[in-house]
Amino acid sequence: MPRRSRRSAATWSTTRASSTRWPGPTSTRERPRPTSKRSRRRRSGRRSPWWRTSWSTAIGDVAVITLTTDFGTRDTYVAEMKAAILAIARDIHLVDITHEIAPHDVLEGALALEAAAPSFPADTIHVAVVDPGVGTARRGLAVAAREGVFIGPDNGLFTPFLRGARWSAFELSEREFRRPAVSRTFHGRDVFAPAAAHVARGLEPARLGPPVADPVRLPWPEAHEARGTIRGAVVHVDRFGNLVTSVGAEALSSLGPSVSVRVAGRALRLVGTYGDLSRGGAGALVGSHNRLEIAVNAGSAAAVLGARRGTPVVVSRTSAPARRARRQS
Repeated sequence: MPRRSRRSAATWSTTRASSTRWPGPTSTRERPRPTSKRSRRRRSGRRSPWWRTSWSTAIGDVAVITLTTDFGTRDTYVAEMKAAILAIARDIHLVDITHEIAPHDVLEGALALEAAAPSFPADTIHVAVVDPGVGTARRGLAVAAREGVFIGPDNGLFTPFLRGARWSAFELSEREFRRPAVSRTFHGRDVFAPAAAHVARGLEPARLGPPVADPVRLPWPEAHEARGTIRGAVVHVDRFGNLVTSVGAEALSSLGPSVSVRVAGRALRLVGTYGDLSRGGAGALVGSHNRLEIAVNAGSAAAVLGARRGTPVVVSRTSAPARRARRQS
């Protein structure tokens, strides 16, 4: 059996997570993993269940941390959060999902996470800060779910990832995993960012604090179907003025190929893509996040229809198949 060199045996990575199941830590210290070629080959054949993290899928074997906030980019807040992460873990791939969530709009932040998180590797750490209750008795939270680890305030931001039973939540109460001095107005920098950096270095989320069985959940916008009609609402208006609704593609398809969409007093037909509409024409289509959207070709549906978040949307099955025009006004 070939001898392992001292150099390879002593080579450690601080960006790979422990393979121990969440929760149930066996040590109070972060445990780095060896990254020699032999150890990588040995681990590569193992199948990891959803609760076990395999950081080898991260970009270039580097842990990925995303940031989603309502801070905007004018001030230094985002940079300060990144600095807090890099002070603990230098070899990190930081990705900005968005910092343009409307101020204090927790639901918009939750919808942004729901849309973006599935596109990332399942071992990604997502830090989200839309936190109007900062400095109050609201808890800090880490949620380990199938889509990744989510760290931020316990105010409903992580509602989309608390469905079913395949998640675990922990309160961010251990002071050793935050900055020594914590501002009552900037937990994003002093609590959430350091916690994410420690998880990226290999800390199990369960070490951040005690389990939480009752994380805050937002009332989630759902669509309801009855007798061939689906009733939903606009849940988001994007940068182009497209109206993203609570009606999912699967529910829409259950009505069949011939449907009519009614929003803001206008009856619209379903089309395949924006180019199927004449310039300035309004219509409905299934968007990239598998939700029904209302759009205007080369224009803003929000402005044309006078619609906003909360505007009702009704989708009805029509009695006879409608011939889809190549162009629709």
